[in-house]
Amino acid sequence: MMRQNELVDRVCAYHPNTDEELLNRAYVYAMHKHRHQTRSSGDPYFSHPLEVAAIVTDLKLDQDSVVAALLHDTIEDTDATRGEIDGMFGPKIGRLVDGLTKLKRIDLVSKKTRQGENLRRLLLAIADDVRVLLVKLADRLHNMRTLNHVPVEKRQRISQETMDIYAPLAGRMGMQGMREELEELAFQHLHPDAYSLVHKKLAELQERTKDIILEIEGNVVNNLAKAKISAVVKSRNKRPYSVFRKMERNGVNFEQLSDVIGFRVIVDHVSHCYQALGVIHTRWPAVPERFKDYISTPKQNDYRSIHTTIVGPSRQRVELQIRTHEMDQIAEQGIAAHTLYKDGIYTAPADSSQNPPTLGQGGEPEAVTESRSYAWLRRTVESLSDKDHPDDVFEHTRLELFHDQVFCFTPKGRLIALPQEATAIDFAYAVHTDVGNSCVGCRINGRAAPVVTKLKNGDEVHIIRAEGRPPPPAWEQVVKTGKARAGIRRATREARAKQYYGLGEKILGTTFKRAGRSFETDQLTAVLGKLAHTSVEDTIAAVGRGELPAENVLTAVFPNYQKERVQAAKTGSGEGWFNLSGVANIMFRIPGRRREKYADAAKELADAIPIRGAEGDLPVRLDQNSGAVPGDRIVGILTPGEGVTVYPIQSETLQKFEDSADEWIDLRWDIDMENRERFPAKIQVIAVNAPGSLAEVSEIIANAESNIANLFISQPDPGLSEMVFGIEVWDLNHLNRVIREIRGLSVVTNVERVNS
Repeated sequence: MMRQNELVDRVCAYHPNTDEELLNRAYVYAMHKHRHQTRSSGDPYFSHPLEVAAIVTDLKLDQDSVVAALLHDTIEDTDATRGEIDGMFGPKIGRLVDGLTKLKRIDLVSKKTRQGENLRRLLLAIADDVRVLLVKLADRLHNMRTLNHVPVEKRQRISQETMDIYAPLAGRMGMQGMREELEELAFQHLHPDAYSLVHKKLAELQERTKDIILEIEGNVVNNLAKAKISAVVKSRNKRPYSVFRKMERNGVNFEQLSDVIGFRVIVDHVSHCYQALGVIHTRWPAVPERFKDYISTPKQNDYRSIHTTIVGPSRQRVELQIRTHEMDQIAEQGIAAHTLYKDGIYTAPADSSQNPPTLGQGGEPEAVTESRSYAWLRRTVESLSDKDHPDDVFEHTRLELFHDQVFCFTPKGRLIALPQEATAIDFAYAVHTDVGNSCVGCRINGRAAPVVTKLKNGDEVHIIRAEGRPPPPAWEQVVKTGKARAGIRRATREARAKQYYGLGEKILGTTFKRAGRSFETDQLTAVLGKLAHTSVEDTIAAVGRGELPAENVLTAVFPNYQKERVQAAKTGSGEGWFNLSGVANIMFRIPGRRREKYADAAKELADAIPIRGAEGDLPVRLDQNSGAVPGDRIVGILTPGEGVTVYPIQSETLQKFEDSADEWIDLRWDIDMENRERFPAKIQVIAVNAPGSLAEVSEIIANAESNIANLFISQPDPGLSEMVFGIEVWDLNHLNRVIREIRGLSVVTNVERVNS
């Protein structure tokens, strides 16, 4: 275990002005708090925070980060408190430790939910101070290095979480060295057999190709030297997990991989990168479509390099990465290489276009130009709503972490980086959430294209917008980015909430009117406590969702209403009051007669709720078994959380709702003739079982401008076929015309509408 003075010496080696007393105090405090604890390996628990602090010093982070590493488990695993740490080490270090503390004492539904909630908290803490992430990754790395001592089940869970979140998060922050080691350690535990096999194959390959590697290194150095380019060329060993992932992705075995040998060519200046590329391509043939310039177009994690693949000696493919020394440092350490928080010391790459910030009082940077990786992190956090479910947070972040990129452009030339196979919808949301929510079409490279078109590198995308309608929920299954998926989900929820509010308002208006009262939303303010809701909008939406009976709202607003109702029943007056949330209650007390009574009453339902079908502005769906078309007398059944299901009054399904008076809603058709839609209906056709019978019936349906949605055929008799068509028609007249024309066929013995 590292001694106190060794830790101090490590920090002082790169930070001469270190507050040694602060480090000593943190060392002693953490050791004291963890003094009675041991790890699964039997080692003193304090060895863990000490090793985490050592990893932090390898990253050359500031003294506050080292102190936070020493203290990162004290609040969670000991009797230490945030206030105590603030008092002893200052609020800045307190915030860092608090950001690293997992949630506890919260009853969450599932491990995935706990992961999502912890991840949300971690991301918010990181967005406030990136050092939280760096210390957290160091913590995870040491846990992975010592994972052999924990039970197998826990080992698998931690390894999977590392592969899902922490390794790609390190990669997104540009910390490739950290990412590769985390992946390697997780791979060993998740797929031990595959790891052993790939590791063995790589060792055998390295032994076979060591002479070729030396030859290539020498050839590249000599050719660059002739061009007066000073370069360091070193072979790059592929990691077992990287090879395994490539084998899985391409569906090939190890022997079929053609570019396992790789080299890094490190030069002094950006201009030398392109000169070296020219020398290399002049000397060896380049492999087509294997060239990428991440210098002119850096990755979102600040990675900059030129990638090319050549055909080297012995006709094997060789992968080359050409970069400067500064680029190489950033490629390995990512955001940690920027040293944004090292007491005002800002180490900007010599070839960077960014200007170093000026130092304010106390040596703190007054303004630091954020790295691309940190800017991405902030955007990811901003796109997460506090109302998002933890599972959504987990899924969203995974979508953002796992992808290679394509680069597309707006008509004004703005560069938009997207994941592979991203669509124009993803592009719209990447530009702005409002653009995505209002997207109705697109033009790609000047040509009209479907919004679900997968984009390619270099595409110019123009989004066509139309305000006033939410994105289709089905888009959620098409998009590839977490931002698009979260935006669609949020817009759908908001649109649904508006629909429920509109339905609730109409139900309350109808209920109050039948009771001889007028409904105003202001009336609800005084009775919110009685109704157990916090706002008028939430109360009305709850009525629309079927969670709050309209009669309860009426009674809360007019407490004397029930007495008046009973009195009216005794005197036989006030007949209209008997019907509160639909044509129900006393009017329909006779079992089995509700629909017949409703059919008679429907002629006079001038105040029934108007609907236009499934495309209207209310949460309404048509029962697919019964079918309902304009012209039918209809009733709605209000199901909590699902809205209203529309049935024709003759539907047999309504029998099961006979005793559920509060679920019945008065409805009437209100068809928009300028935007007509087809409605579902079912017809049963009994026809002669002979060749061509089905074709004749289908032709009639098609010629009548109807559409066949589904078909079921059976043979009740050897000579007859029973065909049940699910068709779509404009209205009842259209349906009757279809039935009439089918009935005229000589092969048809009977045709009728089916209502169940």
